[in-house]
Amino acid sequence: MNKITVIGSGSVGSTIAYSLTVMGLASEIVMIDINGEKAIGEALDIRQGIPFCNPSIVYAGDYEDAEGSDIVIITSGVARKPGQSRLDLAQTNVNILKSVADQIVKHAPDATYVIVSNPVDILTYVFCKYTGIPEERVIGSGTILDTARLRARVAEYYSVNQKNVHAYVLGEHGDSAFVPWSVANISNVPIEDFHNAVLNAGEYPELDKDEIEEYVRKSGASVIQRKGATFYAVSMSVCHICKCLLSGIDTTLTVSTMLHGEYGIEDVCLSLLNIVGENGAHTKIMLPLTEEEVRALHKSAESLKEVINSIEI
Repeated sequence: MNKITVIGSGSVGSTIAYSLTVMGLASEIVMIDINGEKAIGEALDIRQGIPFCNPSIVYAGDYEDAEGSDIVIITSGVARKPGQSRLDLAQTNVNILKSVADQIVKHAPDATYVIVSNPVDILTYVFCKYTGIPEERVIGSGTILDTARLRARVAEYYSVNQKNVHAYVLGEHGDSAFVPWSVANISNVPIEDFHNAVLNAGEYPELDKDEIEEYVRKSGASVIQRKGATFYAVSMSVCHICKCLLSGIDTTLTVSTMLHGEYGIEDVCLSLLNIVGENGAHTKIMLPLTEEEVRALHKSAESLKEVINSIEI
């Protein structure tokens, strides 16, 4: 019996609730939104399809209905507009997050919190500092989506299953994110050698790292420009985090958590490779990064700290 509360019933929150239901990850899903009628409508729409899924209860509620939640997913906030950076949203969504935290934490003090709203690294940091919830139970969705975009793009280059691609995006979920190519591989073959390792497979295009990184960095803005918002891929990413939290099997994910000296970085939330399981994001994996990659990580941390220093927590 798993209970998940989703705060925010906009495109992302409602798609997460729908995906959780289809995947059968929770027996009880509570949807909370400042617009109560919207939450009721979304919950009703999902609930009417449950006969085709695993049995569950999906309903709109208030903060007190979150009591006993295993996971609380926070998606509330102002959405990013076309041409707007995630960091431009910072203070507005920080204020919204603090308002939500004041109400949710007292009803679900033992839940694991998954922060999805942008700028996600800033909001994850604020939630840690503002609430005092143990840090392993505060997880930002971070670069898990960027990593999925990276793997999808590399898989397109070589026409292989995305799950055969082992590569990561680290740092900020935003413009300063970077790919540590030194640890990237396809089925244990270093990514730069893969095209030479496959026999009788015809001509593969040369791997264009700059194009791939640009694709990953601009994917969100590209989707927003065309359809106004991103919500399918991020919802699948968040549901994967929930699956890992509930499964009892530790899984490595690039999620945003508080740093305490890793790679010489302190007091900021950004994405490294974390082990995530029933005890939250409880351990970080120190990838053997090159000096250049460590510098890129520091640059990402510094850009986030500039924002943290400019907001009121």
